[in-house]
Amino acid sequence: MSFMTSAAPCALLLAALANPAVAQEAASVAELDSVIVTGPRISDDPAVVADARQRLSRTPGAVAVVSSESYEDRYALALSDTLRSVPGVFAQRRWGEEVRLSIRGSGIGQGAHMRGVLLAQDGVPINAADGFGEFQELDPLIARYTEVYKGGNALRFGGAMLGGAINVVTPTGRNVPYNNLLRIEGGSFQTRRLHAALARQSGDWDLYAAATWSGSDGFRDQQDADSERMTVSLGRQLGDDREVRLIVQGNALDQDISAGATLNDALHNPRATTPAAAFLNYGRNVDSIRTSLQTHWRFNDNLVFEGGVYASDRGLYHPVPVVLDNHYRTYGGFGRFDWTGQIAGLRADAFAGAYFRTGDTDAEVFLNTGGGVRGFKIGDTLQQASGLDVFAEGRLFVTEHVALIGGGSWGRAERDLDNHLNPTNDAETRYDWLAPRIGLLWEGDGGSQIYANVTRSVEPPSFYDLVQSPVPQFVPLDEQKAWTAEVGARGQHGPFRYDISAYRAELTGELLNYVVTADIPAATFNAGDTVHQGIEAGLDWRLMEEEWGRLTLRQISTWSDFRFDGDAVYGDNRLPILPEHAYRAELKYEHPAGWFVAPSIEWVPRDVYVDYANRVKYPGYATASLNAGIDLTDTVAVFADLRNLTDEKYVSNAGAVVDGVTGAQDVYNPGEGRSAFVGVRVAW
Repeated sequence: MSFMTSAAPCALLLAALANPAVAQEAASVAELDSVIVTGPRISDDPAVVADARQRLSRTPGAVAVVSSESYEDRYALALSDTLRSVPGVFAQRRWGEEVRLSIRGSGIGQGAHMRGVLLAQDGVPINAADGFGEFQELDPLIARYTEVYKGGNALRFGGAMLGGAINVVTPTGRNVPYNNLLRIEGGSFQTRRLHAALARQSGDWDLYAAATWSGSDGFRDQQDADSERMTVSLGRQLGDDREVRLIVQGNALDQDISAGATLNDALHNPRATTPAAAFLNYGRNVDSIRTSLQTHWRFNDNLVFEGGVYASDRGLYHPVPVVLDNHYRTYGGFGRFDWTGQIAGLRADAFAGAYFRTGDTDAEVFLNTGGGVRGFKIGDTLQQASGLDVFAEGRLFVTEHVALIGGGSWGRAERDLDNHLNPTNDAETRYDWLAPRIGLLWEGDGGSQIYANVTRSVEPPSFYDLVQSPVPQFVPLDEQKAWTAEVGARGQHGPFRYDISAYRAELTGELLNYVVTADIPAATFNAGDTVHQGIEAGLDWRLMEEEWGRLTLRQISTWSDFRFDGDAVYGDNRLPILPEHAYRAELKYEHPAGWFVAPSIEWVPRDVYVDYANRVKYPGYATASLNAGIDLTDTVAVFADLRNLTDEKYVSNAGAVVDGVTGAQDVYNPGEGRSAFVGVRVAW
């Protein structure tokens, strides 16, 4: 039954492709909001997005491109909004801009923030030097497009994490369709946002500058948020396909945090938070600046170099049951050569490069005396981390349509802890690994592709795992290792565009988290053998295209089977938190006069385990939403984004516990209730 449910979209696709009535020549259609990568260019794609789709189509595995056009007529606050149509990506809001992000079960039990995915902007990691990641410094409105590399397909960034990589690409003064942009939004929960951007070109120079101010009272109590973000990108062309670019990004974020709720409160009183969260004034305040200097340099028709150096400085004030007061300094550099040519008369291409990162953190921990005020110091450490990844991958077309792929990465990660309050707890460790990769890619004349690959992933623990609160102590952990096999197909056939992949990952030492009590952050441990497997399917179906409009059905289905494999305690129990089935569909009608309407549904049909003992579940749910917009003039557009129209009470995600009966109870994150957002976009 599980497999049949998850495979329904695949069966629909295969039946359609086998039907002569729809088996017609592939046509170029306008799909600005599609995420599906195909070989042929889509005529209405902006050139920069079309180039990205073609570049990613070289990958023998699951990838996606999300253009900024796909959410320009919606209220997009976080990755939960921008990545909602990417199969296999679980992104659900915890609070504000904090989301639970997982690709193929990466960081499956992560109690806060992110692990298992390399998050980058313009190839520069948002993650700290130890791999720990968060989301708040990303602004969806300051992105030209976003690349998603699932699993081992992130090798291009030197990534060897189970979940892969997400790379947000900043606009430039040359690739946005406006000179000036003003965007004003408002709506439920006292939400307000103002965004302004400009793009200029003058000879060989170009400039893009943007700023966003946003604020909200939040759906729940103790979710007030105010943020200011700024980006400047200055580029200089130094010849054909040669440039140097300076990018500076600054953030000032002030965000309150609501604590988890009990299951009963999440379903019946979702807007309330716990008295402790209010009294201790849970929050996460960040001030940061990130600078990178990058180059794209074409040496000849066959060889291109991309590289850069970067530095970031970030201050964090984070009241929870304790107060974390941290100062992060991160530096790094990267370089990658891309080559195309021939080997023994056969078409070939390859890339090779290296990523280096290093950084240190002054991490102080204080008692929270109330109101988020620092009390007695209980922790004071210097956390130093560094990492190096050297990688390469090549394709050789042994026939006109079939390419063999081989590559891999070598990595090293170092962790060094100096405990200023108790030097006997000083510690250091180092991890080294080799992660090979082989693959096969078939590409048809029309751009359709079938691929397969086997990749090894290795993920060392971060300081979040190694130095556990509330009293910092070094906890030795092994790196997480996995072998992942993947097969899939993508392309376009008549009115269909499709992207289907199936994978199986066998893990050793998976880094899992569980909530000890409601007041203590999650602990981390290495599990024994575990298995992650699933099917990811995306299908865009052009139901109608006439002179009076077009109608498109977009469907996303993800089946996830994550479980222990003969564990001494948990046997073959299912790993908690992520739903086995998730389905999303949107039916979008677009009128030539410039207006559209798009109802959508999000459906989790089965209850979801919250504990490793598989004793307690939170219920599945279904929500309905509506998005609509109209172009009033060539420069002015208005849109409305109406969410959870039935005001469904549901749990969007939760924190993992050992046993849901005897363990912590307030680990559930309520989904947002009925809400409405409207916006005006002026571009000229």
